[in-house]
Amino acid sequence: MTFLGVPYKRGGTDASTGFDCSGFVRAIFEQTAGLVLPRKAVEQAAASQKIERADLQPGDLVFFNTMRRAFSHVGIYVGEGKFIHAPKPGAEVRVESLSVAYWARRFDGARRVAVEDAPAPSVP
Repeated sequence: MTFLGVPYKRGGTDASTGFDCSGFVRAIFEQTAGLVLPRKAVEQAAASQKIERADLQPGDLVFFNTMRRAFSHVGIYVGEGKFIHAPKPGAEVRVESLSVAYWARRFDGARRVAVEDAPAPSVP
């Protein structure tokens, strides 16, 4: 949630310059779990385990078809039917509801990243 308001930047991978959707997800997992995910949303989907929408837990990935191709957008589920993501140019990292018509129509599935094998994050 500390990245709320960070601007969208195509290809962005850093809070100081901005994030795109998969860059945001990648940064969160690297900083919180010490796990380096692939760069693209479709690659992140392939590197994670499919789960049912009813089984979503905070930290799971949610995928959407926003560019007429599967897994073209990704966010992180935060609970209570909501997810955090870097949506589009001109927007900022924000929390939205999965039940909003735009996202509900484009929902592609949910995935879980196996973090139990990831190294523990270092504590400064």
